[in-house]
Amino acid sequence: MMATFMAVMIFGGATALAIFAMVATVLPQASRIAAVLRGNQGSPRFEPLSTLVRAERRIAVRRWAAGSAMAPAMARSREAA
Repeated sequence: MMATFMAVMIFGGATALAIFAMVATVLPQASRIAAVLRGNQGSPRFEPLSTLVRAERRIAVRRWAAGSAMAPAMARSREAA
């Protein structure tokens, strides 16, 4: 009898703790979860890789533009020498 009581207390406590953890983590996001389930995407998606690709393209264009602007100046300095 005592072993059954201890098992119920231990597993009941663990179950209660697990349910509390689920509720505590899901409840603050419940409105966002419901919106996604309804098909509404309120906020824009977080896509760090696409942001990185755009930034690297800008950098490449700037380097290309700087290199093409420097080329005639370097060619003139070589011609003068």
